[in-house]
Amino acid sequence: MRRIARISPVAWAVAATLATVTGAVSAQAKMTPEEVRLQAGSSPLGQEEMHQSINPKSPPMTKAEFDKARQIYFERCAGCHGVLRKGATGKPLTPDITIPRGSEYLKTFIKYGSPAGMPNWGTSGDLSDAEVDLMARYVQQDPPTPPEYGLEEMKKTWKVIIPPEQRPKKKMNDWDISNIFSVTLRDTGEIALIDGASKQIINIVKTGYAVHISRTSASGRYLYVIGRDARINLIDLWMEKPDNVAEIRVGLEARSVETSKDKKHQDQLAIAGSYWPPQYTIMKGDTLEPLKIMATRGMVVGTQEYHPEPRVASIVAQHDKPQFIVNVKETGKILLVDYRDLKNLKTTEIEAARFLHDGGWDASKRYFLVAANESNKIAVVDSKEDKLAAIVDVGRIPHPGRGANFVHPKFGPVWATGHLGDETIALIGTDPKKNPKNAWKVVQSLKAQGGGNLFIKTHPKSTNLWVDTPLNPDPKINQSIAVFDIRNLDKPYEVLPIGEWAGVGEGAKRITQPEYNKAGDEVWFSVWSAKNQQSAIVVVDDKTRKLKTVIKDPRIITPTGKFNVHNTQHDVY
Repeated sequence: MRRIARISPVAWAVAATLATVTGAVSAQAKMTPEEVRLQAGSSPLGQEEMHQSINPKSPPMTKAEFDKARQIYFERCAGCHGVLRKGATGKPLTPDITIPRGSEYLKTFIKYGSPAGMPNWGTSGDLSDAEVDLMARYVQQDPPTPPEYGLEEMKKTWKVIIPPEQRPKKKMNDWDISNIFSVTLRDTGEIALIDGASKQIINIVKTGYAVHISRTSASGRYLYVIGRDARINLIDLWMEKPDNVAEIRVGLEARSVETSKDKKHQDQLAIAGSYWPPQYTIMKGDTLEPLKIMATRGMVVGTQEYHPEPRVASIVAQHDKPQFIVNVKETGKILLVDYRDLKNLKTTEIEAARFLHDGGWDASKRYFLVAANESNKIAVVDSKEDKLAAIVDVGRIPHPGRGANFVHPKFGPVWATGHLGDETIALIGTDPKKNPKNAWKVVQSLKAQGGGNLFIKTHPKSTNLWVDTPLNPDPKINQSIAVFDIRNLDKPYEVLPIGEWAGVGEGAKRITQPEYNKAGDEVWFSVWSAKNQQSAIVVVDDKTRKLKTVIKDPRIITPTGKFNVHNTQHDVY
């Protein structure tokens, strides 16, 4: 965890002055430590070769210094300030802004942080004084541009390991594949396929780095997995031992993959969204052959200024229409992509709010709700009418994952999101037909353990609402889980010591992403420690809230996301 150091009043005043001059102080509240942890994640782009442009006004840097600073920038800074340093959730750090400030100001800014939430990289011990000096000079250089990545580059990485005609004609194993969990092993570039009944590891499958999401095809046969390095793996669950049958890299950094779920197009197509280059790619569903690449560069909603790197944050597929819903982060646009005719592609562009991130369906699967996280809003799309239904103000930095659907005892059907920046849980009414007074507003705000929530979960057969807090700085909070009784939401939440139950000894033991099994009677939690420490999966009985079992294995390294095949296939949450 990042240490928070004390900052002298003089240094704080200098940093605050610089933040104001550079525009780094946000009109919103300062960034929380929890948000910093989310945004300051490593980017695979740090490993890419980039051209160093010599700017005569910039302080000198050798190529070796430039390359080292570039790697640090992409490991720690690009998530906030953008690949091109033109600003994302953080403000721009381009030479026209940084050179006039000078190296000494910049070193103070980087070392001590700012009231707006800039981390104190130097005094925290994350960067040495020499590295602080290096970064102060680096941000005064012209930003290097990563290479573009198009059809030619994609096809060089495309592999069909087992052609469709050579794959099984029927399921060749005895596993209940609908109850398999795809578990991200973040730091090893793998997923673990775990049987939901026996809790046995079926296979450890090589994938891309830091798998972000696993998605199941409409038929339930195929599993699509995408890493942050934009590598997609297609896994055939019908095989005697489920494993990769195709793979491709669709960019240099990515987060999202999805598959066609309309009844007439089941398993026919897959789609992936990239962070870099800013684009999405439509592929053949059974081979991952790239068919169509569409750029997302364009104008920002509201200001209508041009943005050079609007990242594709999340994608969902409609179950009743041949359409993908593509969420473009920086421009705040939601794209409804009709995939029936790729040569004459029809796209409906919906203006929502900036910094679109993740979201999910309401219980009826008519309305899609997505977090505009830095805007502190939830955008609601009516997928039947293909238009924006509402924008709902919520708490600080909503991060719902897919969210959670249940029937509130007083307000009817609701969808819930937690927040990174505060301890609240927002319950939004989702039934405009029978409960119009409650639709598209926060009908109740619950208070959980604290900020740093990433995922919230319930199940149609459950009366529990589970809330994690893995990014909270307090170990007592990030090593436990809060659970509410949805029949009586005025009753205090219960805290379960999942990290303690895991019995894994020393380590961070951050608890993340509750995920139900197919039956909805047990919940799985990742106990996430460092790569060199023991991690585990803890399984809890949903009805009794008691420990059921702990899955330990030397191969379970840095587990994070877990995706039950049935629940992912049918968007059950």
